[in-house]
Amino acid sequence: MQMPERLLEGCQLGFAMCGSFCSAQKAFAAAQACVAEGAQLLPIVSEHFAGIRSRFGTPEQFLETLSMLGDGRLISTIADAEPIGPKHMTDALAVCPCTGNLLAKLACGITDNTVTMAVKSHLRGGKPVVLCVATNDGLSASAKNIGELLNRKHYFFVPFGQDSPDMKPNSLVSDFTQLPQTIAEALQCKQIQPLLLRGKTK
Repeated sequence: MQMPERLLEGCQLGFAMCGSFCSAQKAFAAAQACVAEGAQLLPIVSEHFAGIRSRFGTPEQFLETLSMLGDGRLISTIADAEPIGPKHMTDALAVCPCTGNLLAKLACGITDNTVTMAVKSHLRGGKPVVLCVATNDGLSASAKNIGELLNRKHYFFVPFGQDSPDMKPNSLVSDFTQLPQTIAEALQCKQIQPLLLRGKTK
């Protein structure tokens, strides 16, 4: 009996990380899940992610983990991100986690750091960008930007919901465990459904 092909077999996956340091461990687990499903990872980090030390870990720890997942590859500068599109380096690009700040930049077409350049360059070829949201203002200031990107070609979202409606009523967080399936659907130009999750996200 032939074993089924892995979900992301052969996919060249850009995996971009920015801010939201509290979500870093969930993002690493999502990256590992994509690799387990056959993706070839190209890690991409924003300048803030690569340079800020927080209570959730050090840049050195984060970058070492990503470099291992990418077999030594790591993009951390605008100059290195610019060729992603022209050189066809990625089939899909996931931003995980995707902060409210990055949502605003993408909605407004701002290209001012490594991750925004990677997205812009990748989109040059009309390929899917998958956003894994983690932001405390998803139902307030960032809501209009989520709406804008939901209505734009080539953008897809990992299903999201409120993670703490009592303590943080405006906060939205994606279900990071659904990243591989969301990417697989996006490669077929489909938005995974349901997009809105019931109950608290974890």
